[in-house]
Amino acid sequence: MEFLLEPNVAYLILLSGILLGMMALVTPGTGLFEVGAFFCLALAGYAVYNLSFNWWALVILVLSILPFIYAIQRPKRENYLGLSILLLVIGSVFMFAVDGWKPAVNPLVALVTSGLLSVFLWIVVRKTVQAAEARPAHDLEMLVGAIGEARSNVHEDGSVYVAGELWSAKSNSPIPDGSAIRVVRREGFILVVEKTD
Repeated sequence: MEFLLEPNVAYLILLSGILLGMMALVTPGTGLFEVGAFFCLALAGYAVYNLSFNWWALVILVLSILPFIYAIQRPKRENYLGLSILLLVIGSVFMFAVDGWKPAVNPLVALVTSGLLSVFLWIVVRKTVQAAEARPAHDLEMLVGAIGEARSNVHEDGSVYVAGELWSAKSNSPIPDGSAIRVVRREGFILVVEKTD
């Protein structure tokens, strides 16, 4: 466990834990990000406990969570995501201290990893939030009221052509093949249709 007490290693583990924790907030329920974040943050906590660290940097790291959560709750809040990333970088670079406030992390390591982390979070979190907020490309409720054509005899079952696709269908009364139909409602992936003029 002595290698964990190297400030550069502890810094990388801390950043990994924070990254996994933020990804767990963006995509909850998978379990993988949560478990990875727990182990990385536990190892980073061991390093923080045994190394000299700045309390104010720890406070900045904790505060970086607030704008992050605010940014992922609503789209079009990139400025809060940027603020969260900035606080994260500052807090993590200055976490492990030398002479009271100087960062113990190699500046090249800090620059490269925090730069990569920033770009990754900026792109991935924004795209994940956009995908979560996006309306489905194929909204099945839009089929209700649509006009189509029976492609087989429709009663207990059958098939109809609606909105450029072939669908399973049923109706309350028999509809002959080739008749114009209107979608009355949807039951899962089965359309309930009626004959129309």
